[in-house]
Formats: sequence, structure tokens, C-alpha cells
Amino acid sequence: MKSQYRVVVIGGGVVGASVLYHLTKYGWSDVALVERSVLTAGSSWHAAGGFHALNANPNMAILQAYTIDLLKEVEAESGQSIGMHMTGGIHVASAPERWEWLQSSYRRFQAIGIDDVRLVTPEEIKARCPIINVEGVLGGMWADREGYVDTTGTVWAYAGAAKKRGATVIEHNRVVELKQRPDSSWDVVTEAGTINAEHVVNAGGLWAKQVGRMVGLDLPLSPLEHHYLLTETIPEIAASTTELPMVVDLEGFTYMRQDQKGMLVGIYETHPQHWSIDGAPWDYGVELLQENIDRIADELELVHRRYPVLQTAGVRKWVNGAFTFSPDGNPLVGPIADKRGYWLACGVMAGFLQGGGVGKSLAELMIHGEASTDVYGLDIARYGAYASNREFIKQTTGEFYARRFVMTYPNEQLPAGRPLKMTPAYDAMTAAGCHWGNSWGLEVPLYFAPPGFEEKPTLKRSNAFDIVGAECRMLRAGVGLLDIASFSRYEVTGPEAERWLDWMTVARLPKPGRAKLAPMLSETGKLKGDLTIINWGDGTFWIEGSYYLRQWHMRWFADHARDGVSVRDISDDVIGFSLSGPKSRELLARVTHQDVSNAALPFMGATALDVGLVRAKVARLSVTGELGYEINCRALEAAGLRRTLLEAGRELGVREYGYNALLSLRLEKSFGIWSAEFTQAYTPRMTGMDRWIAWDKGEFIGRKAALMESKGPPPDRQLVTLEVDAVDADATGYEPVWRSGTLAGFVTSGGYGHTVGKSLAMALVAPEAGEVGSELSVHIVGAERKARVIAPSPYDPLGKAMRA
Repeated sequence: MKSQYRVVVIGGGVVGASVLYHLTKYGWSDVALVERSVLTAGSSWHAAGGFHALNANPNMAILQAYTIDLLKEVEAESGQSIGMHMTGGIHVASAPERWEWLQSSYRRFQAIGIDDVRLVTPEEIKARCPIINVEGVLGGMWADREGYVDTTGTVWAYAGAAKKRGATVIEHNRVVELKQRPDSSWDVVTEAGTINAEHVVNAGGLWAKQVGRMVGLDLPLSPLEHHYLLTETIPEIAASTTELPMVVDLEGFTYMRQDQKGMLVGIYETHPQHWSIDGAPWDYGVELLQENIDRIADELELVHRRYPVLQTAGVRKWVNGAFTFSPDGNPLVGPIADKRGYWLACGVMAGFLQGGGVGKSLAELMIHGEASTDVYGLDIARYGAYASNREFIKQTTGEFYARRFVMTYPNEQLPAGRPLKMTPAYDAMTAAGCHWGNSWGLEVPLYFAPPGFEEKPTLKRSNAFDIVGAECRMLRAGVGLLDIASFSRYEVTGPEAERWLDWMTVARLPKPGRAKLAPMLSETGKLKGDLTIINWGDGTFWIEGSYYLRQWHMRWFADHARDGVSVRDISDDVIGFSLSGPKSRELLARVTHQDVSNAALPFMGATALDVGLVRAKVARLSVTGELGYEINCRALEAAGLRRTLLEAGRELGVREYGYNALLSLRLEKSFGIWSAEFTQAYTPRMTGMDRWIAWDKGEFIGRKAALMESKGPPPDRQLVTLEVDAVDADATGYEPVWRSGTLAGFVTSGGYGHTVGKSLAMALVAPEAGEVGSELSVHIVGAERKARVIAPSPYDPLGKAMRA
């Protein structure tokens, strides 16, 4: 053990070993892994070791596919056998909704380039897995690249390949303390001495909580117990010359694979059990927890029906081990804003399936500054401080575990950890019929419904379809009121504020009393934000964006901080409401003594107004494509502001509406949104955001890369608007787009345009498929529908309404 390394990885499970391997693969060889016991002594040694292609999150599916492809490569590099069995695998559906979901998922896999999956009949399932009972089975999805590995061998292979590239592995040496020096490097205090490192990686697995607390972090993680059983020899399996495939019985909450001449059966029970929620004891080692058969009795009954051979098979061994889960089940990866050089690679509940992708992504972030794919779904910044609350962690991790194989619908609102953050008008809006969604812990309005209404979960158009449509038509004809607490707001002040903003964003900054759209780029020219900048004219600027990106953007701002600039997140201090529709100016004029005519407050104008009793900051902005105003106030004034606007607008027919209607309205204008049309994996030219770049304004972050893109060949994808011949379902995202039977791209988002009467989608397609009038097709919930490229903004293409 040396006294200094460039990177110290804490934790010797599959994730820590993968991080070590990828750091060396990308050129950093002065790296060490420190393990308190021996490699795999945590969750890795007792994991079932299965890998499969299916994941409801396309970005996670891409990382999983990378991991599967990597395994043989690591085996060859290291010379260590990983015991890889590429058996293929089947996900079985025995409920109509699940079968629809599998058909939809199959098409999404095609959209992201995973082409070794296909739908199979019950008869095909039986032929591939003779011991399964297919009674009630409607179909399944077969994947070629599914199977299992020897877990210990795989960890040794990652570590061995890393050592061949120069890495050091240190076992039997617990990290007891982390101290940061003034130069931002870390003293890693271990039982065997202190190591100084420029970077530290928390790959602590079951002990990640404790490694987080060493630097003042309380990570949103908890271990939960997980059962699987190993049977004795089963004659039907012993007599077969072909190994059984992996099988996931989605309605049975179980997964199965062959183990020697018997079976391994794992259970995701619906009654989860947390274990050592504050982190595993330091002296917990290579040991198991006592099985609890009563708790999994219902699932055991189902699995015995699915595999009748289990009814006479003996159980050779029970395994009840702990795995660490985050609230949404995805890993926690990336840097911490105020802990320079401290990185996370933990919460990876499926380490042998996702560990390769996690190691790759973290190494890219550390070495190159950004990952090659969009990894926001893994980024610790997707959570705020609220997620460290113990009860929140318990509720959300338990909910995720219990629903591991349970259908979750796009329109379904889950209850765990809610309601947490509510605006002052929450109760009044609920009484008015508001149905709520959730964004970064904040309750946000989806739509307003009559008393007693309950939305039914579905993959297709829900029973709220007409309610949302009525809200859209109301706004287009009159005036609608929207709670805009879910917009993020950052206040930028200081003598260098203007120069800093000019460097951070690509657009020319707005003049005093004006607002402007201002995309932000990374150093490599990829998108980093679709923001709005407001210049209030008093030396104060606001940056507005998406509420759920607050931690992510504040970390970016901190990484690019400079003297003379103060950036303050005021998102929970300043909230408000927007007015939209042709009668919105008339309503605003009724509640202020100031001039709000088009001449006094033009489109993209911004000023301070007295609105009723509130001194508000008002910007004339529109996401709906109509005349509209954002009225911002202090949080404690919001309930009064709402009351003022509703009372003043009663004669004008003002009504509240929600974000479901807003999403429909913005599609009618071809307005893209973050996490759909715009992500950190896309570039300005791909998405049309290059039209906002002020090339002649001077230097800004990403300018060189964006300029190279602008002068290069056209990107392989361009953003277009589609009209789809939908029937009872609309596109939502990642559906494949076809041109004459060839994959041409994928949908970024979609829905129904209620006021133009068309099913709409935005999509990234190949240039040859992007011409207006191009005839295409889209698979929606498994059914192929005709589609065509239409000109952007099917509603009011000249933008006259919002500029009125």
C-alpha cells in the first residue's frame, strides 16, 4: 500500500471492482481499491448473479446491455473465469395489461438499438422451458443475451483486469475516516495507515451510508432483505441436455434459473423487510440472514403453480441476504457539489447487471467531465435534502421493492413519501378538485376533476382524457390559471453577474426589463439546460428552469463559480401562478393599476407590478402558445394571489388547469422540454437549439465544440413533429419510428393535441426521414400506426397569439 494514489475506491464488491477496472481502462492506473474484508464480502458473494436486458427505463437498459457485452471482455482480459452461462431469458406475461406492456417494451428496445429480443407465444415458452406451466400465460419476451455468472469469479475478473493495468487491490483494511485537505485532496484513514488521494469513490454497498456520513452525507439508501432458494436435483432437469433459460414470472413476483441439476428461485415479495436501515454493522461479513418463509408464503404458492416440479423438489439451501436500494431503485452515481473529489457509486441493487455501466459512467465523469450517455437517472442530483429523511427512505425503498415486478403505469401516482412539499394553496386547490403529481418532492397539479373522480391506471388514454381536453379548450378560448411553483428560480447578482451569465449560456443576454431563452452547453457542446434568463433591470437576473433539476444545475453553477457572482436558489422562496389565454391581459389589468398593454409589457417583457395586495415580479412568457404572464411572489403570498386572480377573473370564466393540459398545449406548439427533446446526450444542432446561439457574442462554455458541429456534416438525427393516426393511445416516448420498414428514429415525447384534434409526437429521426410530408409509422403500445412529419407548431405557427 502506497501513501498516495490518484483515486481510492472504497468497497470491494462488483461495483467497486468495475469502477477500478474502468478507471484503468480509460488511462488512470494510479488507483487503489480498499476493502474492509475480502472482495465480494457484502452483497456480491450471495447475489444470484443473473443478468437480463429488460428495464422499463431505456437509459438503464442501455447500461445493462453494455454490462452484458463487457463481461466476456473482462473475462478474457483478466484470465479469470466468470462462469458465464448465456442461457437466454424469458419475461412471462399472464395479465392482458402486462402483455400489452411487454409488446410496448419490445418496440422500445428496437428504438434504442437492442435487437436481440422478440415476442414469443406460450407454446414457444413451453418449448424453451419444459418445466413451466403456461396455463394463463398470454405471451412473453425472449432475449438472447440473458443468463447468469459466477458472482465471485466476476468480481475477481474485474479486479484482476484492473491490476493488470496497474491498479492496486488492498483487502482486510477498513476505512475508518475521511478528511479533506485545503487543496481538496482526501486523507483516507484506514486501519493500516493513511492514504492521500485526489479522488475518493464511495462504492461501499451495504456500508455506503457510513462512508457517506464520513463526509457529512446522509444518502437516500437502505438495505432490504431478499430471498432465493436452491433446490436439490430435479429429475426433469437432470435428464435434459439443454440448460434452462432465465425466466421472470412477472405476475408471480419470481425469477428462476437452472442451478446445477436443480433450480434457483428468487422472490420479490410484496411485504418487504428493511434491514439495518442506517447501514450494515461493520462486523457483518460473509453471512446470511434467517429466512422468513411466512413472509413469502403467497409468492411461494404462486411459484409452485408455475413450476409444478417444485412440489416434489427438496430445498437444498435458503439464501436471505441484504441488498441496498435507493428510493427509485436506480444507482446513486456522480459527484457531490460541495465535496470536491468525492464520488458515489452505490445503491446498485443489481450489481452484476448494472455494475459495468455504472463503472463506465463514473470513470467517464471523473476523467472526461461527462458521461457518453445521459446518466441523469443515476445522478445523486436527482434527489434533494428531503430524500435523506429516514421515513421517506423507508417508505420509498419499500414501495420500490414491493413493486419490483408490479405494473406501474405512466399515469399512475404512487403514494410513498407523499405528500411532502406543498404550496400554501394546496388545500384550497385540492378542495377545487386538483389531482396531484410529484416533482422532486413537490406536489404539482395535474388536472382538476369533479368530486369523486378517480383516474384509472392505463397504458392508453385514461378516463381523465376528456377532463384534460376541456382544460385545453378553456384556455385557448379564455383564460387559465396554473400553479408554477414547479419552476426553478435562481437569483444571480454581483458585479460579474452579467459577464458570468454571458459565458455560461449561448444566447445574447436580455436587455433590462426583458427575458430570453438561453440554452446552456457543456464543454463538449452537449446540452446542459434549456433555461430562461430574466433581466429585472436592477442588477438582478433570474435563471428559470425545471424544479427537479435544482440540485443538478446548482452543482453545475458551483463548478463554474467565479468571484463577483452570487447564485442563490430561491425556488422554494419565490413561487406563483401563470395566466394564459386570450383574456389573460384583461384579467391582469383588473388587478393592477399599472399599464399592462402590449406597448408597456411586450412579449418577453419583465417588470414589477402590484397585483392585488402583492408586489409581484411579472414576466410575459408563454409555454402554452397563448398570450400569457408568469406572476411571481413570495411563497407566503401565493394563497392570497391565487384568490385575487380567481375572484377578479370570475366574470371572464377563469379556471385552473394542470400540467397534463400544459403538456398537450406545448406539443401543439412543438415546444420541447428537458428529459425528452433536450437531454445532456443531445447537441444544439440535433434539437434545433442552435437557433438561439449568438455566435458573434464572444466566448461561452461549449462554443468551440458547438461551432465544429455547426460546420460539420448534418447530425444523424434531427427533431421533428409528427402527426400520428392514433386510435386509443398516444405516443409517450422512446417508441420506434419506421420509414418503409427501416428504423428511422424514436419518439422523444407525445400526446394528444386537444385543440387541433390530432395525436402528436416529437421525434428524433434520420435526416432522410425528416422532410415535411414524409410518410412514417410509429409503434404505440405495440400497435403500428401511420404517421407523417408535419411543419412545426400545428397551432398558430406564426405565433401571433402569444405576441398579441
